[in-house]
Amino acid sequence: MSHAGNKKEVTMTQTERLAFLIKYLINENRKLKSMDFSAKDIAGKHLLRSLMNIRPPKAVAGEFLEVQNAYLQEECIRKGIVLLSDISPVQPGIYLWQGDITRLSVDAIVNAANSALLGCFVPCHGCIDNAIHSAAGVELRLECSRIMEKQQSEEPTGKAKITKAYNLPCRYVLHTVGPIIHEVVTGQDCHLLSDCYHSCLELAAAYQLKSIAFCCISTGEFHFPNEKAAEIAIQTVQDYQKKNQNRLEVVFNVFKESDYEIYKQLLG
Repeated sequence: MSHAGNKKEVTMTQTERLAFLIKYLINENRKLKSMDFSAKDIAGKHLLRSLMNIRPPKAVAGEFLEVQNAYLQEECIRKGIVLLSDISPVQPGIYLWQGDITRLSVDAIVNAANSALLGCFVPCHGCIDNAIHSAAGVELRLECSRIMEKQQSEEPTGKAKITKAYNLPCRYVLHTVGPIIHEVVTGQDCHLLSDCYHSCLELAAAYQLKSIAFCCISTGEFHFPNEKAAEIAIQTVQDYQKKNQNRLEVVFNVFKESDYEIYKQLLG
């Protein structure tokens, strides 16, 4: 980071940063150059997120990253960072927390990704994949793209990949692809969902991480029944913790009240 660039992003207000980022993203896209925009209200934030969501994984100017990082880190602080010590365990080594997973300052959060592993390209979509990439910044998609270019194939269901977290308060993001339910849930679907949790736990242990926060994998756009998914998640984590005394602490992160009630009942 250059001294001049650092000075610029420090002296800019959040509104000025927002305007700068939107202008940059519009100017690099020929189809959008005629757009008029305002960065003075919530519409500007939605526009920035949309522009980041649709942006392909390609090279980006260092000046953009300096301003983006300052902007996203300030937004992160404004949302409020949640530490593991702020949450009370419901069982030894297991926590339940309801809220925005992008606020959690743990070693790793888990992203429910799709098989392309590049994040969600639908502007301001409500999925967790979109939320995580939007809060992390464009570098997360770039790193995911490098992983996938090297792999030369779609990400298999039940496996996991690790990336940096960039502007998120956690240290890493673990990306896993859950099973998609079309009609009835099969035994193979249940096995693959359990694999998602186990793969993430193994990957976290391999990197000597101490804490990991799971979202409700496969229950959103992939239509896995919420209660059955929670049962599999809890059982897989409990089995892993019994077999591995590596003191890996697990947070079950839920966003919906209905999921909170399911996990609360299952965890006793």
